[in-house]
Amino acid sequence: MNVHHLELFYYVAKHGGISAAVRRIPYGIQQPAVSGQMGKLEEELGAKLFERSPFRLTPAGEQLFAHVQPFFENLDAVAADIRNAVTPELRIGGSELVLREHIPEVMKRLKRRFPGLRFSLRTGFSSELETWLRDGELDVVFTVVDTKPPARLRQLRLTDMPLVLLVPRKSKLRSADELWPGKRVAETLICLPSTTVVARAFQRELKRRGVAWPQGIEATSLDLIGRYVANGDGIGVSVAKARMANQRELRVLPLGDFAPVGMGVLWRGEASELLRVVIEEVRAYTRATWPESE
Repeated sequence: MNVHHLELFYYVAKHGGISAAVRRIPYGIQQPAVSGQMGKLEEELGAKLFERSPFRLTPAGEQLFAHVQPFFENLDAVAADIRNAVTPELRIGGSELVLREHIPEVMKRLKRRFPGLRFSLRTGFSSELETWLRDGELDVVFTVVDTKPPARLRQLRLTDMPLVLLVPRKSKLRSADELWPGKRVAETLICLPSTTVVARAFQRELKRRGVAWPQGIEATSLDLIGRYVANGDGIGVSVAKARMANQRELRVLPLGDFAPVGMGVLWRGEASELLRVVIEEVRAYTRATWPESE
């Protein structure tokens, strides 16, 4: 059998059809080419591998997919192992704020212990980072974490991050408690996307109090939230330990009776020697930066 045909069949079977596979194959190939090569593979085998519409693997297709799936799904892991044996690489994911403010010091510590270590950094929301970690595209993620680890991942909570509100320095609002009596807040709420841990934790507590405050502006980072608040566009939700470039233009209103979120580290499977050192150094950095974390 032609190995390239088998690779294309793997994508077709995994994603449930030729058009879906074309969108996910990591190199350029057109739908007619995939369809034609699937026809050649079926001709070579003398068996139909899948029904086209609606898509369904035939028994022969299921048998072939069960055989090729482990090979193609493990290729990235094997390549990473080979590369790391020559020059180790650590693929780190996190929010832009974390990668900018905190990871550089951790990287310095790691370079002292692993002089040849290479780094790659990727920013994203928690849900994206978790997906990349599960898919083997990242080795470790530093992000805001919930009380339980995400599915199929391991988690270490490093420190609590109290929720706060951000208002412009000139705002007359002096306490968050001034917002709750009306049970519906009219001011524009600026927050991270609703799928993030911060947004979920904030709305969970509002619901418990019977307060309605729908999100008015969705921002992609805490820095961006701070900039919109300083510009007078609304009230922002942030965390107490976030350092922002325009801090002097903002006033922080504590949300002391809101449950804090956690900053933590996520990884997949058994931790390698390198990953154990990473976790050790991150814990040391956390204790030095926020002594109350101990």
